[in-house]
Parts: sequence; C-alpha cells; structure tokens
Amino acid sequence: MSIVMGTAGHIDHGKTTLIKALTGIDCDRLKDEKKRGITIELGFAYLDLPNGVRLSIVDVPGHEKFVKNMVAGAMGIDFVLLTVAADEGIMPQTREHIEICKLLGIEQGIVAITKIDMVDEELLELAIEDVKDYLKDTFLKNAPIIPVSSHTGEGIDALTTALLDMVNNIKGKKSSDIFVLPIDRVFTLKGHGTVITGTLVSGEITVGERVMVYPDKKISKVRHIQVHGETVEKVGSGRRTAINLANLEVDDIRRGEILARPDTLFPSLAWDVKISCLSSSPRPILNRKEVHFHHGTIETLARIYLLDRDKLEPGEQGYAQVKFSHPMVGLFGDRFVIRSFSPLRTIGGGEIINPLAQKIKRYSKDVDILKDISTSTIDKKIILHLKRAKYRGLGLKEIHILTNENSKKLKNTLNNLLSRQEIFIFDREEEIYIGARPLKELINNLIQYFEEFHKKNPTTPGLPKGQIISDWGKDLKPKLVHFVIEHCIKKKLISTEDELLRLPHHKVSLNKDQTKLKQKVLEKYKKGAFTPPGIKVVAEELGIDRKELYPILKILIDQGDLIKVKEDLYFFKEAIWDIENRVRSFFEKKQEMRPQDFKELTGLSRKYSIPLLEYFDKQKLTIRVGDVRKLRKK
Repeated sequence: MSIVMGTAGHIDHGKTTLIKALTGIDCDRLKDEKKRGITIELGFAYLDLPNGVRLSIVDVPGHEKFVKNMVAGAMGIDFVLLTVAADEGIMPQTREHIEICKLLGIEQGIVAITKIDMVDEELLELAIEDVKDYLKDTFLKNAPIIPVSSHTGEGIDALTTALLDMVNNIKGKKSSDIFVLPIDRVFTLKGHGTVITGTLVSGEITVGERVMVYPDKKISKVRHIQVHGETVEKVGSGRRTAINLANLEVDDIRRGEILARPDTLFPSLAWDVKISCLSSSPRPILNRKEVHFHHGTIETLARIYLLDRDKLEPGEQGYAQVKFSHPMVGLFGDRFVIRSFSPLRTIGGGEIINPLAQKIKRYSKDVDILKDISTSTIDKKIILHLKRAKYRGLGLKEIHILTNENSKKLKNTLNNLLSRQEIFIFDREEEIYIGARPLKELINNLIQYFEEFHKKNPTTPGLPKGQIISDWGKDLKPKLVHFVIEHCIKKKLISTEDELLRLPHHKVSLNKDQTKLKQKVLEKYKKGAFTPPGIKVVAEELGIDRKELYPILKILIDQGDLIKVKEDLYFFKEAIWDIENRVRSFFEKKQEMRPQDFKELTGLSRKYSIPLLEYFDKQKLTIRVGDVRKLRKK
C-alpha cells in the first residue's frame, strides 16, 4: 500500500519542524533554506507506521512567493496535513493552501495546531475554536484536530495515531495504470549521472524499461530506481520516486516535464476543461484571460477561453478551452490551478475533460458534448469522443488518456461496444476505432458518391476500388476507406463484379444512339461466328473509341447475347452453343479429346481453339488430364 501525505499551511507555522519531529528527517536541504529559516523548495521524508505502511511525505513551502512550488508538491498526494500555529491562527497562505488542495481534488486531511508551547491553555482553546469555525465550510470540516509541539514532543504520539487511522481508512485511488511521473527535481549524482524525482501519480515502472520525457519526447532508459533512499527493481503509484536515467544530461530535462512510457501521452496546445472560480476570488475570470497555469509540477502561462459564458463569477463553475504557447501533456481528470497576475493569487482551477482538444465554437453543441463527457460512464465517454473525432478516429492509446481508466477495464468496455456495434475498429494493426455515427455518415457519403457516378456515367458498369480510394477517399486514411468499402459489400449496400464496384440496383442503360451501336456490335460478332473479331477491329470498323465499346459489350454479356471467353475474345452465343454441341457429340463416341481433335472438329486455328478449350474447362464441361480432355458432365 502506497500513501502520500502533503503538508499545507502559512509560512513559519512549523510544517518542516513538525515533519522532523515525526520522522527525524530535515526537509530543508538548501543552504538558503537554512540561512533564511523558510522552506523554498519541496522537501521529502517518510514515516514508517505501526501497521507496516511507509507513509511518503511531501513538505511544501508556505511563503506566498513559492506557492507554485506548493502546487507542484500537491500533485499526487492522498491527504493533507494542515498546520496552523496556535499563536497566529488562520493566515492568508492557510486559506490559499486549503483552496489549492480543494481545487486539486484532495478530500481528506488532518489538522495540526502547532507551537502549543508558545501559548497558554486559554489561547490554545481559542485557536482551536477559530480553526474549527473556519474549516466548517471546507473539505476539512470533519478532520481530526491535534495540538502539537515539535519542540517538547507533546501531541506527536497522538498525531502519529491520527495518521495511522487516516492511512487505514483512506479512500481508494483512481484505477488508471498509465505510468505518469511529474518531474519536480533534476540533478546529477556522482557515478550515476542524471536523476529525476517526483511522486509517481499512476502506473508502475521497472528497471531496464524505455521511457520518454514529455512534451519534447526525449527517449531514455531506467538505470536505477530508489524509493526513500532504498534501491528497488520496480515501483508503483503513490511512491516518492528517484529514477536514474540513461542517455540524458541534466540540461536535457526540466522540472515540470513528465516521465512516461514512449508514445503513451500526446502533446497538445489546448485542453478542454471544467473550470471553477474560487468564491474568494476578488473578481470574475473573464473570457480570454491570461493566467499562471499550474498542472503537475509545471507552471506556465495560458489563456482561458470560456465556452459557455463571457465571464465566470466567483463561486461559479463553467467550461473552457485552455490554450498554451507550447505543447503540454495531460490525462482526463487531471487537476490544475490558475493564479492571477495582479495581485498574484489563486483564483480558480479545475480538471481536464479532453487533453487532445480540437477547435471548438463557443455556445455550440460541442460544448454540450464536453459537459456530457465530464459526467458520463466510460462507455459513453468513448462514444462521445469518437463522435467528436469523426473520420479521424482514435487509437487505443489516445482513448486510454481520454478516459484515464485501467487497461483491462478499458479493453473490456471497447470489446462490449464492438459487440454492440456502437463502435468499429478499422485498423487492427494500429488499433484505431471509429464511432457508429461517423461510420454511418461515411457509408451514406459513399452511397451518394456512387449514385452521382452512376447518374453521370449510365453506360459504365462500375468503379475500380483504386479509383474510389484516390477520389472519394483522398482525404481519409486508406485503411478506413478499405474498411468502409468492405463493410458496404458485407452489408450488400455495394455489389462487386469483375473487380468493379457498383450499387446493387445499377444497370447499364443506353441512349438511342448507343442502342443502335449495340445492334451493330452484335451483328459483327454474329457474322464472325466461330472466328469473331477483336475489340480493336470492331471499334475501328464502327469508328468509335474502345472505351465506348466496353459498356456495350458488358450489356450484351449481361443479356446473354455475347459470351466472354477471355480478355478481348467474345463469341456470339449461338456460336458457343454450336461448338459445345459438337464437343458433346464427339464424347458420345470417344473418351478423350486431344487439341488436334478439337481443331478438326471446329476447323479453328490455335488462336481460337486453345482459349475455347480452356473456357470449356472453366465451365466444367471438360476436364484436362495431362495433354487430353475428358467429358466432365453430361
């Protein structure tokens, strides 16, 4: 079991000192921190509880100038330890830290009233009452309140017991298994090279695995893993983790980047989000407002585009698209915090609905879809995302970050949707899916394309698949075009014949001139009898292009007037009947027929006799055995 606790509270309210009293570990490691007596950077410690659980601890700065570091430390924590000094009570950063914890989805915590050795019992009672009064409208309203002194040790055992109770009763974490580690420190360790640290938010990683640093997609490999100074082969979510990376220098990695497996995250310049404006915010969040945006361990500038209103009043919640000047990576449900420029303070936050945002119009139906996605079940989420993705479809890895769900559950859901034909997979190799609605639209578009083609080309029997791919499907993925065509053939919406595709009801039709031409063509073959002319000869004699002749021949074949023996060799039907009767008569007297026998029987040269013999083989009249033919059926 892996649990992470984060500290919160105003500067100089004793967070770091309390952690040292609990664990014996001093989280202030920087010279400047020692000199100034304040926490500037994140500090890390651990506490081995009596139930065998090692509690990871993230100590965050309390000073208002370092709130960005506090937000970075809050990523991935399970519960908060709020410190309030007995001699000062609730202070500005106390309020802001509580608001940040709420925005980041932290719902559980413990309150420590520190520095009780600095006040008498009466003042302590007043401090506790003030804290209770302030917390009654927060997520900490039912949190245990433990008075402690880090200097005398009073209350430390009670706090340890409260921590044990919290760990034993903590709510379960989300079930995502995508390996994500936001990087909060990068440094060099002599003899090892580049090391990064962070709280492993989800998933697990093993020594030797390939990893990628996002958003720049720098490839590396896990050399070593440490958890609280102990070397391990594998680490799971909820652990404070140090990873030694191969092939990357310290300058190649920045705090705020994210370590994950290759090609499992997708950098994007915009996210669709659900956003809240804190009730304590001095002013509303206006459309197009530029803000300090905190996600994971990164702080960056972003612009908020409200989608369902012009301004978000304090205490209100709405939907927005956040746009960045550089690519960012995130997952569905990830929390973020936004801070204003002047005054520099926390004004709101929210959660990601779609980390792969597309262009979206304000007040459009797409905004309603976003609202549905934010509250829907996993199967409905997938259908809605595929609806928005339209003909592009979505790969399995994209769907994974759009749902942020456990792999096994996600795969089962996809299989159920496939069986119900609410989604379809058109590229099995890359595992790319399309929704039933977009597929239906494509099918209707393809049918309309065929209808228009048949209308313009009534004498053309059909279209080759290659032409459909290069014309109708030129803006679509080739595998999707193949899938749509095969789906239509399977559903008998399209017929295939002689490698040509057509609508089932399409019949080649001729105008008056073509009808006359058809009669002339038939006469040519009727006159040719056993030695019919080739297509080139017929076209030249009739003064037409060979392209005009093909649909005429197709109609004559469909009507049964001509019989195609092979490419460029057509016979009048009665000529074939005559030759077939001669063959049957021959076999009434003899058991075998040599090619020479056929020539003598018909008087035909090799040019005609060989193709005719092969034609009768295909028609199962004869069967070839060595160099002779035998009668196959009567």
